[in-house]
Amino acid sequence: MINTLNLMLLLTMTILGAFAGLFLKKASSSPFKSLILNINLYLGGGLYFLSALINIYILKYLDYSVVLPLTSMTYIWTMLISFFILHEKISVKKIIGIALILVGALCVAIG
Repeated sequence: MINTLNLMLLLTMTILGAFAGLFLKKASSSPFKSLILNINLYLGGGLYFLSALINIYILKYLDYSVVLPLTSMTYIWTMLISFFILHEKISVKKIIGIALILVGALCVAIG
């Protein structure tokens, strides 16, 4: 059973993972030689690390077969971040994919 605290931590973990990807995307625009000085590399790595720590904590209380599928929520946040911050387009296929992810996540969370 997923209680409110674990659900909030799970959502936080997925949001942190999505923002980590954003910062690593921004870091990827610098030349390889100057990557070591790019703050976005450290922000992205730090957010991934924090997300991993939350994941480890959640796994103490929830089944792996529940936690891992629910981490797919990261894809939803990633699409929203890419739309609002990177101004990428959202296609109908992406919307269908996100809807299927939501249905799957609900099935796992409820079942």
